[in-house]
Amino acid sequence: MSGATVPHVGWVGAAAALAFVGIAVLVGWRERLALTRDVVVASIRAFAQLAGVGLLLVFVFERAGLWGALLWVAVMVVVAGGVAARRAPALPRARATATTAVASGTVTTLGLLLALRLVPAEPRIVIPIGGMVVAGSMQASTLTMRGLVAEARSTRPRIEAALALGLLPATAFAPSRRTAIRNAVIPAIDATRVVGLISLPGTMTGLILAGTSPLVAVRYQIVVMYLLLAASFVAAAVVARRSARLLFDDGQRLVDLVGE
Repeated sequence: MSGATVPHVGWVGAAAALAFVGIAVLVGWRERLALTRDVVVASIRAFAQLAGVGLLLVFVFERAGLWGALLWVAVMVVVAGGVAARRAPALPRARATATTAVASGTVTTLGLLLALRLVPAEPRIVIPIGGMVVAGSMQASTLTMRGLVAEARSTRPRIEAALALGLLPATAFAPSRRTAIRNAVIPAIDATRVVGLISLPGTMTGLILAGTSPLVAVRYQIVVMYLLLAASFVAAAVVARRSARLLFDDGQRLVDLVGE
């Protein structure tokens, strides 16, 4: 750690930041987007949720230990699975599939991170990194699920023609599955490609604001970016494989996707 003073923002300062919300509301009002209520509600919820989470984290950091941190990450996985599933309600068993995918991406990467001892196994490190991995896995799962629905609908004639020729469902749907995965992981690839050039990512920014040497912050950010990249690929692949099987009935016919 350097000798830099850690920036301090009080509750009054945090509340004053509502001025930035006012900018969003003003722009939305002038453009007639009809989003004023959504912006205000989202901002108030964010304030309350972050304040509550902050109090809980104080307890976890001081009392719960590593197992408490892992339990926290597990809760985040369940919540993230539910959020991803709501974005693709047309898919069969969307919630179970999304939760399994997010869990797979998180366990694979965070488990390897701790096994290799690349970072200390402490709650104040495991929870923030775990949260970022869960969020990355959730995004990849959501994009994959939505992509699968779009592919199943747009390429139905091709898939059914392939099935009529005797191809197995997995083979007939393989091109669509690959397209969905490819589109889902592109954001993670692009973020990795331009990291540090367009913006300083959250981990690096937070460490620098806390007074950490930029070179130390860079090393942590490298670990996190590679974690997010791996988690995105794992989550997308798990979603695609599970969903592809559920898109066909016992008669090996492509199911009708309703909703959305």
